[in-house]
Amino acid sequence: MLTPMTLRRAAPLALAAVLVSGCAVEVVQGQASPAGDPALDVSADEFPVTGAGDEPIDQVARNALADLETFWQQSYPEFFGEEYTPLSGGYFSVDSEDLDPGLYPETGIGCAEQPTDPEEVAGNAFYDPVCDVVAYDRTLLQELADDYGRFLVPVVMAHEFGHAMQGRYGFAERSILDETQADCLAGAWTRWVADGNAEHVTLREPELDDVVRGFLLLRDDVGSDPDDGAAHGSFFDRVSAFYEGFESGLATCRDDFGDDRLFTAAEFDPTDLADQGNADYDSLVDWVATTLPAFYDAIFPDAFGGRFEAPAVEAFDGDAPDCAGLADRDLGYCPEDGTVYVDETDLAIPAYDEIGDFALATALSLPYALAVRDQAGLSVDDGAATRSAVCLTGWYQAQWYTNAFTDLVGAQISPGDIDEAVQFLLQYGVDDRVFPNVDASGFELVGAFRSGFLDGSEGCDLTG
Repeated sequence: MLTPMTLRRAAPLALAAVLVSGCAVEVVQGQASPAGDPALDVSADEFPVTGAGDEPIDQVARNALADLETFWQQSYPEFFGEEYTPLSGGYFSVDSEDLDPGLYPETGIGCAEQPTDPEEVAGNAFYDPVCDVVAYDRTLLQELADDYGRFLVPVVMAHEFGHAMQGRYGFAERSILDETQADCLAGAWTRWVADGNAEHVTLREPELDDVVRGFLLLRDDVGSDPDDGAAHGSFFDRVSAFYEGFESGLATCRDDFGDDRLFTAAEFDPTDLADQGNADYDSLVDWVATTLPAFYDAIFPDAFGGRFEAPAVEAFDGDAPDCAGLADRDLGYCPEDGTVYVDETDLAIPAYDEIGDFALATALSLPYALAVRDQAGLSVDDGAATRSAVCLTGWYQAQWYTNAFTDLVGAQISPGDIDEAVQFLLQYGVDDRVFPNVDASGFELVGAFRSGFLDGSEGCDLTG
């Protein structure tokens, strides 16, 4: 969603309410049980959830909540210096499609201080700080599981549980900071599960891709006000926070969510609303063709030594050029002729149309980064090269975010552009026609992109 400067006046939905408050690395798979191993269900007597039925989705939620209790019993004293106190108000499940008010006390979903009608839970999951309860609509949780895999439901529970922990420690009413911090806390718990510590919930690494895709549904509307009291963050903001907790743990979640935290969520200028900030295809291609060599011209001498020679960039239609390793590819770099190739019909145009203009910018910058590595004498066809190229792409796109190219091309980034880069990696980056024979999950690719975007060269593996 790059927009010409002439279109800007200033410088630099319902389901989104599900998660509301009251250096590139490889993902470690841990000791999680394989797909066929049974988890140990916690019974309703051992862990009561008011209003829960016999549906499997209620069991998934109950199992997650029980493991969250265990996790926080162990972790809260260590990281927050106090004993853990269980939720005094308990847990509530509502079936919004077949609501039975008789399953709930007179206070409904809540307590005497703040009684809540069970109907108000429809289409939502939340933590109520007044009554210290977690409530959820199991119809909604089933929809999330159907669309984004079973582990998104435990992550929703972990997010809401995170709000309960925030209330105990004193984090409260910071809108986007609290919401993304709760995502971070959910990521830390998810890592604990992935490492095989949970009794009732298991995680297989590929499920993380579905989880981060689910955050696309749960982000704020693109271009909405990030300072709004109900703001949750952009797709990148939320996925980045979840990844941060997964990779770095609770200490990072506790310490790195202050007022100086970077958020990519931004409000649309009124003039951007009609086209949602998207530039036309040809302009985008021209801007990328100008800014990529400018970026690498600037960093190449310090990062690699010597002078950068820009590769050629060529489009093709359907049949990849005759170059080793490019057969059946939609995107790639050919070391034999020093050229970056992209299939316009099968990749460039669909990515632009389906996701947005910055998906196209991402597509072009990935093989370009491989060309840079080749010129520096580094590998271009292994997992390290893939993660490095994604990281370098994040570093390049951070320059757009900081308006480094404004004077060069007369355009700057718009709200949602960085989200489009993440979407491209999750949708296309895991396809063999983009990165063949590389065992990298979408979650790993997003982590590599995040590292480059936030930390620059540090995590991009720029040594042999």
